[in-house]
Amino acid sequence: VEAVHLIANGKAPRIPQPEEGATYEGIQKKENAEISWDQPAAALHNWIRGHDKVPGAWTTINGQVVTFYGSSLLDASVPAGQELTIKGASRPGLVTKNGLVVFGNDGKMVLVRNLQFEDGKMIPASKYFSVDDTTALELTEEEKKIAEDIR
Repeated sequence: VEAVHLIANGKAPRIPQPEEGATYEGIQKKENAEISWDQPAAALHNWIRGHDKVPGAWTTINGQVVTFYGSSLLDASVPAGQELTIKGASRPGLVTKNGLVVFGNDGKMVLVRNLQFEDGKMIPASKYFSVDDTTALELTEEEKKIAEDIR
């Protein structure tokens, strides 16, 4: 109560905060969020979830940086899926109908639900090997005229 009264009366002591160690930079940086695969599944899960959404835990797949989002520990038998080689992982991941299954060094599994590529495109991990379903935008003659007018 006394502190509140001191503040209300403008008489509370003011102690300047030291600038040593102060920063406006984000503590978590993307370059520090790379996944180290030589860990148990629980540690992999904690790493991925701990970096969800910013900055995002990432690894290299087929020479491309891929960021993992939405992991959970998977306590079941190894599901059927298509193998995916992940740089640094002791064993390939599996793209399944539920997502990407990755393995810790203890043989236990982590299920990753979403993947984001370097270009910003995010997909469900289960669709990694799916053909891109996007089609080119077809404009009518009227829409083409409007687009030209806007240009």
